[in-house]
Amino acid sequence: MMTDYRLTSLAKSLPDTVPFVGPETQERARSRLFDARLGANENVFGPSPTAVRAMAETQHWMYGDPESFELREALADHNGITPDMIVVGEGIDALLGYLVRIMVAPGDAVVTSDGAYPTFNYHVAGYGGVLHKVPYRYDDHEDAVALFKRAAKVDAKLVYLANPDNPMGTALSGAEIVEALEYLPDGTLLVLDEAYLECATQNIALPLPLDDPRVIRLRTFSKAYGLAGARVGYAMGAPGLIRAFEKVRNHFGMNRAAQAGALAALEDQTWLRSVQARIAASRNRIAEIARKNGLRTLPSHTNFVTIDCGSGPEFAKAVLNEIVARGVFIRMPFVAPQNRCIRISCGRPAQLDILTEVIPLALRAAELR
Repeated sequence: MMTDYRLTSLAKSLPDTVPFVGPETQERARSRLFDARLGANENVFGPSPTAVRAMAETQHWMYGDPESFELREALADHNGITPDMIVVGEGIDALLGYLVRIMVAPGDAVVTSDGAYPTFNYHVAGYGGVLHKVPYRYDDHEDAVALFKRAAKVDAKLVYLANPDNPMGTALSGAEIVEALEYLPDGTLLVLDEAYLECATQNIALPLPLDDPRVIRLRTFSKAYGLAGARVGYAMGAPGLIRAFEKVRNHFGMNRAAQAGALAALEDQTWLRSVQARIAASRNRIAEIARKNGLRTLPSHTNFVTIDCGSGPEFAKAVLNEIVARGVFIRMPFVAPQNRCIRISCGRPAQLDILTEVIPLALRAAELR
């Protein structure tokens, strides 16, 4: 009987890990459901009702269109570009995996921020790339200049920047990124993750043509559009780069219901604006809850709020554990100095009522540890 599977040497060298432990896993371990799910940055306000109807009415016996033709046409029209500048995939996570697959060979250098979105690192490790990291700025923003300078130093293939940022919720202006681009070396591609762009409190989009060959932009229907479970993301860039995705992507990865739902969601901009207003109201209430408990919040351009617990990582972790033990699912950054914080996703009023009751109890319990 086979017990020594013939994994590649690279696969054998990788740790047994995943980027995230889901709330469902934690619920199974606790043998109880969470009372409030405020840790996965999901849009609890849900997708457009027209998107829900479109998905329900989809003929599921058919495969999805492998070209996502209608959705790409609509996205092109929405963004004022041509369809050959867009590739659709199973969320930004899958698109990051495809991008790393076509760009990164074993030993190739890649640059990211220390503590930034971990799924990108997961893909880089899976294809044998070498990660080089720079710290966040003193103000909990990603440091674009430092990222690009490090890319020049190590001859990086890719440099990853999330704007707005996950896990801190902060954002750089588009003008700041343009100014920093003078330090991006020739031959290095900026991977600009804009998953939370529609949640931003102001226009922070990069003011450059969407086919600028130095940049690929990744966006999603998982956040403001409320379709996290459908897994619909898209990337925009120069046509030559977008064509390269055809060599490796899963052409039937996009299911028909997800395509229909995303198309309907995109067409319902009125619903999107209503969700944006509810996200803003929820952010404000989370900040108010934090202030009433003596905590400071970071400025948020996302559908979550990062809260500075005012002490070191041990105290922040204790606060998180006490909140989770009381039935509220949240997360926290895991790299210093950002790990002095916890992170709470926007919620409905009833969920935030629960949070209001839980936070002071958790803080007192953490202080007694």
